[in-house]
Amino acid sequence: MKVILKEDVKNLGKMGDIMNVAEGYARNFLLPKKLAVEALTENIKALEHQKKIIQEKAKKVKKTSQDLADRVSSLTLAIKAKAGEEDKLFGSITSMDIAAALKNEGIDIDKKKISLEEPIKRLGSYAVTVKIHSDITAQLNITVVAE
Repeated sequence: MKVILKEDVKNLGKMGDIMNVAEGYARNFLLPKKLAVEALTENIKALEHQKKIIQEKAKKVKKTSQDLADRVSSLTLAIKAKAGEEDKLFGSITSMDIAAALKNEGIDIDKKKISLEEPIKRLGSYAVTVKIHSDITAQLNITVVAE
C-alpha cells in the first residue's frame, strides 16, 4: 500500500515521502495516528501543492530544535544527591533525574532522548548527549554535588 508521510517516521522516511508499506502497518499504525495518508491521485496532487508548506514546517521545526540545542549546550545543571565515602552516591542519577532537572529550568525533554552510557554513581562533572531532533544533538554539562 502506498502512503504519503505527513511527519517523519523513524526507520521509514521523512515528511512528504511517498512510501510503499505493508497494508496492516498503514491501516493499524500510520493512518490512525495521522502520520500518513493514503497515496491516492488526489492526495498526490494535494501533496505537490503542500510540499512547500511541509518544507517550511520542517525548516521551522529544525530551527526551533537548533535553538533548543544551543540553549541546552550552554546550560550547566547542578544536581544534588546524597553521597557517602569516596564521593559515591547513595543510588544514582538517571536520565529521568536529568529530565526533571531540565524541566525545572523550563526545558521539556523526554527522558528517552537523554543518552547516558550508564547511570551516574559518583560526584563530579559529566557531559551527557541529548538528542533534540533526528539529526540535532546537544552536549549537556551536569555537575553532581553532595546534598
